[in-house]
Amino acid sequence: MASAANANLNAVRETMDVLLEISRLLNTGLDMESLSICVRLCEQGINPEALSAVIKELRRASESFKASENCTN
Repeated sequence: MASAANANLNAVRETMDVLLEISRLLNTGLDMESLSICVRLCEQGINPEALSAVIKELRRASESFKASENCTN
C-alpha cells in the first residue's frame, strides 16, 4: 500500500516538474507554488481561460501600481 502511495506521489511530482518546464518554456512567469495553485483551481472546475485573464489583469495592476509608486518617490 505504501509503495502505491509513493508511486502516486512520484507521478504527481513528475507531472508538476513537466508542467513547470512547459510554463518556463512559455515564459509564463509562474513559479512552482503559483503553478500548483493554478492546477488545483483548474482541477476544481475553474475555467483555465478565465484564470489566465485574472492572472494577466493582476500583473497589469501590479505593474501599474509599481510604476505609480516609483513616480511618487
